[in-house]
Amino acid sequence: MAFAPVPRSSVSDHVFGQLRDAIVSGRYQPEETLPGERELAAAFEVNRHAVREALRRLQQLGLVRVSQGGATRVLDWRVHAGLDLALSLTQSGDVLPVETLVRDMLEMRACVGTDAARICAERGDPAATAAVVRAAEEYAALAPDLPRMAAANIAMWRLIVSGSGNTAYLLAFNSLVAGTLAVGDVPPDGRAAELLDIAGHRRLAAAIAAGQGAAAARHARSLLTAPVTTLTTPSGRESRA
Repeated sequence: MAFAPVPRSSVSDHVFGQLRDAIVSGRYQPEETLPGERELAAAFEVNRHAVREALRRLQQLGLVRVSQGGATRVLDWRVHAGLDLALSLTQSGDVLPVETLVRDMLEMRACVGTDAARICAERGDPAATAAVVRAAEEYAALAPDLPRMAAANIAMWRLIVSGSGNTAYLLAFNSLVAGTLAVGDVPPDGRAAELLDIAGHRRLAAAIAAGQGAAAARHARSLLTAPVTTLTTPSGRESRA
């Protein structure tokens, strides 16, 4: 396939981006071998160091495997890649070729948030749970300013996830709120039912402060599964969560 020559600034980034998109879009199939470094360097009109760096990043994302002999074999991203792939794509304005990506990200957020709220209530220390209550009140004071509420919502949930003491949940949370990947790229007005539920956020905070794990999980799930407006993804497809 033909690759477009790239500007000299951020050369490796451009090579990486084009190869990543070619693999994720299916132009290169799993187990297929990429062209060699010399051939790629000629196609992109860059030096081999830039190609080598791009291949290293592709391997870190789980998109390729570079063998000792130098051959680069394409991997199935559905088997080998993690959330870093989605982050890499959204940071460049692209999305995974998955029709239900918005729904999928929201479902993951609900699962992580619900259990993190339960654990925070059951084993969070008093300082952590008191901070959640204060954050809920600060959040309530921002209504009905949806953009500011969205930012405060992330701050409140960070306290809840941190209070759970679960490092894996915290890392997942960081990925879910990073850049344009935040809750499946849903704008604040698409989440109005969730964000404007001030009473629900207060009930959640109160349950956490009271150490009521089951109630905290119930209130968290109610908030995180609130109806989401039909949205158009960056690729132009409509997704309903």
